[in-house]
Amino acid sequence: MSATLLNGRTLSATLKAELRADVQRFLDTYTYAPGLAIVRVEGDAASGFYSKALMKIAREVGVEARLELLPEQTAAQEFSALLSSLNQDPRVHGIIVQMPLPAHLPQDLVTNAIAPEKDIDGISPVSAGNLALGLPGFQPSTAAAVIEILKRNEIELTGKHVVVLGRSNVVGKPLALLLLQQNATVTICHSRTPDLASFTRQADVLVAAVGRARLVTAEMVRPGATVIDVGTNALPEGGMVGDVDFDGVQQVAGALTPVPGGVGPLTNALLMRQCVEAAWRQAEK
Repeated sequence: MSATLLNGRTLSATLKAELRADVQRFLDTYTYAPGLAIVRVEGDAASGFYSKALMKIAREVGVEARLELLPEQTAAQEFSALLSSLNQDPRVHGIIVQMPLPAHLPQDLVTNAIAPEKDIDGISPVSAGNLALGLPGFQPSTAAAVIEILKRNEIELTGKHVVVLGRSNVVGKPLALLLLQQNATVTICHSRTPDLASFTRQADVLVAAVGRARLVTAEMVRPGATVIDVGTNALPEGGMVGDVDFDGVQQVAGALTPVPGGVGPLTNALLMRQCVEAAWRQAEK
């Protein structure tokens, strides 16, 4: 048995084509493009690569993106002032702040400062509250990408048992809520869960989002299960792997996302989709 690969790059290309058409409709209606501001504080190399990836996909779909690059020593007051100015800028419809931030800039400085209508990565308390209550709002993009890849591959969630490994505020927790909205039965496991394999082997759908290279082995997967690997782990010898032992699990699972090329490409495309949605909402007001 060899698992069907769930190709995120192919789905991302489809989503980008849909976005280009939507952006063109926006341009035809309002004569200006949806606008995105990417805020990055220097000091973390990985966030620099991510910023470049976001700028690239913005160009591909027609979103007008700009990078606000701040020095590592930027004071909290100056950082807050920038976010406030972006909140007031009518041509900025979506704001993304690159993480991690330096220690002197706490994350709640961001979550409390971004206007909810521009919070396209769903990190504000308002966005989190809307998600918890099942109200319309922006969703954390990685969690939304997991749902997207399952839906577009017609993997049924109603009545299925989904086990989520990880309880982070950006993936595990919001993903559990999104899965409940799809009528799945959800179990969340984490670092304090004893006998992890006893839970993972029950899963119809298993999502790994813990940041531990090759944690999930073939023995932990029920034959025929769908396995979604959210992890991205750099290896000391170079290269990148997920939280799933791909070679072993591929022989057991029914469907499996690769790393790279699975959830990651969809995450950025969904951020752009939410930016375009934000532009429509703000323009219609």
